[in-house]
Amino acid sequence: MTQSFEPWNTSISNADADHLWIRGHDVTELMASATFTDTIFLLHHSRLPTAGERRVLDAILIGVADHGPGSPSAAAARLVASGSRQAPEAAIAAGVLAIGDVHGGACMSAMQWIADALAARETNATMETVAERCVRESLARGERVAGFGHRVHREIDPRTDVLIGLARENGIEGDGVAFMRAVERELEKLVKLLPLNIDGVLAAVLHDIGCSPLFSKCLFIIGRVAGLSAQVAEEYEQERPMRIRIPVRYSGPAPR
Repeated sequence: MTQSFEPWNTSISNADADHLWIRGHDVTELMASATFTDTIFLLHHSRLPTAGERRVLDAILIGVADHGPGSPSAAAARLVASGSRQAPEAAIAAGVLAIGDVHGGACMSAMQWIADALAARETNATMETVAERCVRESLARGERVAGFGHRVHREIDPRTDVLIGLARENGIEGDGVAFMRAVERELEKLVKLLPLNIDGVLAAVLHDIGCSPLFSKCLFIIGRVAGLSAQVAEEYEQERPMRIRIPVRYSGPAPR
């Protein structure tokens, strides 16, 4: 008996003997006239970005590309590269696997928080009123407000004003940015100065573009792979194999 299988359905790409299309756009035409950022946006949103959206997305990809070898993703990549000298794909994959809810995932949480807050906004309620309610609710539940505070940039994340400025210049700045700025002010009044960080500003700007929370995390991964590839290459080129040895202190029972 012949068993039949349902075909996979996709609206992303298609090909024949002479052509390859992404969302209906011929790849050879994209290669000649589009950018990689255009293609990322096209793959996820079924349309090419505007010039302003492209500029902001370029800035985001640059901003998340690399934060040094001490970040969890880069440290994981270099640790695997230290013991696997002919498999850069494994080392880079290890770095990607270190991205999660704490490292690289705050933007996704912040975007969902923005969407929920603005969806519940009452008619004629000021952004300050909405922000105050959301902050007080989060504090009452003992939750950390995603997108604020930074272990290095204590007073201001230098990338924040750049991204908001680009969003403003290109007509993208909207309620997402306004809400997160209002939250920043409320946190300073109710808790302490916790600057809007790269995750928070990414969430605000991508919300105003109309992206989904899932896309924000995918965009972080795409950008960070560029940095991970450089971290792995440097590990191979400059360091000895097995050079990363983590100190271990035994704290179990004494030998029997």
